[in-house]
Amino acid sequence: MLKIGDVLVDPPLFLAPMAGVTDKDFRLIVRRIGGVGVVAMEFISSKGLLRGEKRWRRLMDFSQEERPLSIQIYGSDAETMAYAAEIVEDLQPDLCDINMGCPANKILKGCAGAALMGDLKTAESIIRRVRQVLTIPLTVKFRLGLDDNRQSYLELGRICQANGVQAVTMHARTAKQGYTGQADWSHIARLKEAISIPVIGNGDVRGPQDAVDLLAKSGCDGVMVGRGATRNPWIFQQITARLSGGRIPEPTHEDRRRLIQDHFRAVIERDDPKSALHKLRTFTGKYGQGLPGGQRLRRQIQRLETPEDFPVAIDEFFDQLILEEAA
Repeated sequence: MLKIGDVLVDPPLFLAPMAGVTDKDFRLIVRRIGGVGVVAMEFISSKGLLRGEKRWRRLMDFSQEERPLSIQIYGSDAETMAYAAEIVEDLQPDLCDINMGCPANKILKGCAGAALMGDLKTAESIIRRVRQVLTIPLTVKFRLGLDDNRQSYLELGRICQANGVQAVTMHARTAKQGYTGQADWSHIARLKEAISIPVIGNGDVRGPQDAVDLLAKSGCDGVMVGRGATRNPWIFQQITARLSGGRIPEPTHEDRRRLIQDHFRAVIERDDPKSALHKLRTFTGKYGQGLPGGQRLRRQIQRLETPEDFPVAIDEFFDQLILEEAA
């Protein structure tokens, strides 16, 4: 159990914000499976909100069922970020998070995301202004630094604490690493020792034992899961079971088929055909990882031309998979 401001996070497990992934449909899937403490929506552009771009407003839609929920914003200018934070404040999610860890080149070139770890003065001005306009708890997510020679996470952690941030999350890789190599959890332990506000660990949590090991090795207060949840939306339920000493539930092929089909129906109903096609291909690729014949499924979906083709292909794939395993 973890408390961030007045928000109780139980269990202390977080779904990471991921662009193009943690939309309302996926957040509800994870929430309904259970075991997650906080879900986060994909990060929101402060400049996009300032320009009045409708797509960012649409992305900020959420339901009461998703709570506790975090909205993450990103940008490079303190006043623009304060404007975005005011919009978040009006929506009254449970937490507001500042993205200071995204390693994508497009974000870095805009001097946002992890680029702020190389400009701690600007980072502090953003944190201070956002904190001024919020009544809900503020958190910040960052990495080790820009690269191995410019690791600034301890300084940034102290800046967060000094300016009223109520918890931080650290992905234990540098921006240069992106998602390659190995996350170094020893740095999460160092950060935990350096500051007194809650520290949430992130990076290379692919299964329930990874979460247990991260908590034990770093002493962190909570665990955030990103890519591991896209491959296995049951991961939070499994981590919770492992932490409590219970039996770890393993989804059957029928469980996976049902989840994928329910998700895809929601996407087809909600999105325009072009967006739906892109999203369905993305999620089929992620859901197929670790499944027998998953590579075959990924090749097959590249040939599909309409969103309505996907549910048929998914049924054919699982029917074949079940037949092969029964033979």
